[in-house]
Amino acid sequence: MRGADALIAALERAGVDTVFGMPGGASLPVYDALLDSPVRHVLMRHEAAAGHAAEGYARATGRVGVAFATSGPGATNLVTPICDAHMDSIPTLFVTGQVRTALRGSGAFQEADVLGITAPIVKHSLSVERADDIAQAVTDALHLAVSGRPGPVLLDVPVDVAAAPTRPVAPHVPQLPGYRPRTRPNGRQVRIAAAAIAAARRPVLYAGGGVVHAGAAAELTALARLTGMPVTTTLMALGAFPASDGQWIGMLGMHGTPAANWAMDEADLIVAVGARFDDRVTGDLAEFAPHAKIVHIDVDPAEIGKNVPVHVPIVGDARRALAAIADAFAGAETNGLAARGDLAGGADPARLADWWERIDSWRADPSPRTDAEAALDALQELIGGDAIVTTDDGQHQMWAANRLRFDRPRRWITSGGLGTMGFGLPAAIGAQIACPGETVVCVTGEGSLLLNVQELATVAHERLPVKIVVLDNRCLGMVRQQQDMFWDGRRSEVDLGATPDWLALARSFGIPAHDDIAAVAEPGPALIHVPIDPDSDCLPMFKPGAAARSMIGVRGYHTIST
Repeated sequence: MRGADALIAALERAGVDTVFGMPGGASLPVYDALLDSPVRHVLMRHEAAAGHAAEGYARATGRVGVAFATSGPGATNLVTPICDAHMDSIPTLFVTGQVRTALRGSGAFQEADVLGITAPIVKHSLSVERADDIAQAVTDALHLAVSGRPGPVLLDVPVDVAAAPTRPVAPHVPQLPGYRPRTRPNGRQVRIAAAAIAAARRPVLYAGGGVVHAGAAAELTALARLTGMPVTTTLMALGAFPASDGQWIGMLGMHGTPAANWAMDEADLIVAVGARFDDRVTGDLAEFAPHAKIVHIDVDPAEIGKNVPVHVPIVGDARRALAAIADAFAGAETNGLAARGDLAGGADPARLADWWERIDSWRADPSPRTDAEAALDALQELIGGDAIVTTDDGQHQMWAANRLRFDRPRRWITSGGLGTMGFGLPAAIGAQIACPGETVVCVTGEGSLLLNVQELATVAHERLPVKIVVLDNRCLGMVRQQQDMFWDGRRSEVDLGATPDWLALARSFGIPAHDDIAAVAEPGPALIHVPIDPDSDCLPMFKPGAAARSMIGVRGYHTIST
């Protein structure tokens, strides 16, 4: 047995069934070992796409997505997906080849200090120095990636270590004595949070991607039902609470709904769970939620109080914390923290009647639809809430987030924190391979698709029935919009022109191409080209750095005097 054999065997023992990657000289021992393994390897056409495909696999399933690359440029091409996974807390393992140990530091062919390059954007990284250590390193890396706050782990394997003989080893348990993520919430803080909910008259339940990672959608829904609170979700949490439910007031943030942003602005209590108060949510921090006390639930203690002051911090797993708060609200002792009887029997519906009346007054959408929104409404009619949808970053992403509806988690896969163009197609490949029986649709823009367009070859080669909907405005739409709105209309380098011919390009890869959105219902892969107005703006929105209440494209709003 070689080190590479031990690496593949460790992946097999952990239940890894698929890896995405491209081989190269420094990873040849690992690829040789793959030949004798049942683990499926998906040959991507770019290492960055391999990383995003691993993310798509992980986001669709909750399991660790794995990507392989060789040393040097292969490893550096993984930097963007590693950072993307870091920003969105995606459980991923990136295995890179490295030059021989004797050559490290010599400037050898295709040498790069990938551990140093990626140090700020990984949950953990390590270089294997002995073949005997590889199995344990893989076991530890997979545990680190998925436990606590999930994230990317990097394993750098020198080619001579991978080729060296090693002893067969029995399955290992993770050996990480210094790593003890806290998952059980503090009971007293839970009771304080429940009492705060009982006392609030304008509460909002604000859910982030951590709810999805923790598998806590059912617990979130149960708490919302019990308390009667309105629920808003971030871009990363769409589907964590059913969009068809009347208590969902939409996505909040820069391109969120007026109801969600204005409810946050007028709230007297915000219960944030698995969310990190990103600037795209808060806008100007000095103006954010001026009347609200904040309960913040997060498995990562570093997030609590990082961006906004928190009145009730709760460190722990979102699933356990939400269930505990619901139990406390429904009838646990409050130790005098709320008026007697406030918690018994759940919420009094009349208590929040005025709050819901005000929220409902904001729900109307007076703005006319753009042609892009009309196309997405047609897509919604075709797929309902049953498809897995991936997107890139840009106007199409925000239009899709607001027009498509998801009642379950892990149906919406997008790049949030890093905002990565080129993410959508390889993520769709990863999701389709992870969920072969599902309909997977990549909603993208022509600017984003061009960044990883070579992966159309992967779709064709693997015979994947991915549907690719290209909203084509022939420009970098979101950049153009901000230049028009905030830079005096001075458009600089945003015109992409009329090339390529998307239908001809898709067909050259062997993928059927259409100009009718109804083609998403046909079997097999398809590219659907949807031309849209280059001057269409994605509204409503608030200006970067402005107060979240100051939304452009909707009727005026004035805060209450509280």
